[in-house]
Amino acid sequence: MLLYLTDYLMTFDGGFRVFQYLTFRAILGALTALLISFIIGPAMIRRLSRNNIGQSVRVDGPESHYEKAGTPTMGGTLILVAIAISTLLWGNLENRYVWVVLLVTIGFGIIGFVDDYRKVMQGNSDGLSSKAKFFWQSVIGLTAAVFLYQTAELPAETIFIVPFFKNVMIEMGWTYVLLAYLVIVGTSNAVNLTDGLDGLAIMPTVMVASGLGIFAYLSGNVNFAEYLAIPFLPNCGELTVICSAIVGAGLGFLWFNAYPAMVFMGDVGALALGAALGVIAVLVRQEIVLMIMGGVFVMETVSVIMQVVSYKLTGRRIFRMAPIHHHFELKGWPEPRVIVRFWIITVILVLIGLATLKLR
Repeated sequence: MLLYLTDYLMTFDGGFRVFQYLTFRAILGALTALLISFIIGPAMIRRLSRNNIGQSVRVDGPESHYEKAGTPTMGGTLILVAIAISTLLWGNLENRYVWVVLLVTIGFGIIGFVDDYRKVMQGNSDGLSSKAKFFWQSVIGLTAAVFLYQTAELPAETIFIVPFFKNVMIEMGWTYVLLAYLVIVGTSNAVNLTDGLDGLAIMPTVMVASGLGIFAYLSGNVNFAEYLAIPFLPNCGELTVICSAIVGAGLGFLWFNAYPAMVFMGDVGALALGAALGVIAVLVRQEIVLMIMGGVFVMETVSVIMQVVSYKLTGRRIFRMAPIHHHFELKGWPEPRVIVRFWIITVILVLIGLATLKLR
């Protein structure tokens, strides 16, 4: 919105031209989301506490988690509000990519909100059933995938890129829809599985969003894209603003979510953020890079799959508890150690993902 206002103000003072620069709006987007989080956060936490919207704790989980029972949850609503307002203020609202990411993020957030609401407010421990949750995730994921395929204006928007190889770009056709759907839904659930310790999911999300923001900016600039031998995608540069908003909102939420957490994000935040990362990766054509940078999310998901398969086939568990962050807790690692080490792993993986820009 403010982009159009500054565009009008340029007719009176050329100094307002600075607001047309993508990098400047991205910085403002991050700062705006951060400020919104700081302003709204304390009041939201008090309201959640007053309404007894507290987190339930697994009885079979680590004993150190028992004291977390009753900690306010559904704090992911704060993240969504900050991202949405910041994007609407500083993003180019004529860009279809902006609306796709925003609507997918909010859509998955609504699914998570319903799930959290049923668990916390209605006392239904199962929340939204797995089938219902997967159905609505699939509806939103497939709708977004089909829309992106049908509205693609350039062949580069639907090719499959293999990192580290300059000339490996595969035409996908309709299989693009399947890949996009799997990435969006899969990443959403992977982030949700990771959200089990204070700050464990939000900081890797911030880091991965930062990395994807760099890819979006470079892919949307014809000179950088040509130099780095990546597809030039004219519309995706604007995604830098959304990535910055995710970073700002995530850091603002971490202020309250850092150990010991004052609030948890709940499914409303985890499902939405995961979907946002997934659809952004699809738009910048970096699905494999997302798997590299989001290796912690992949590790958490694979640990659950391995645990379930092993128990059903052999009756034995591979890990003491899944997802894998609980395994390390039960081995005696203090919670802050698990969190920080997973953050360090993510920093390394994001740097590896960024290295694919030159190592081709």
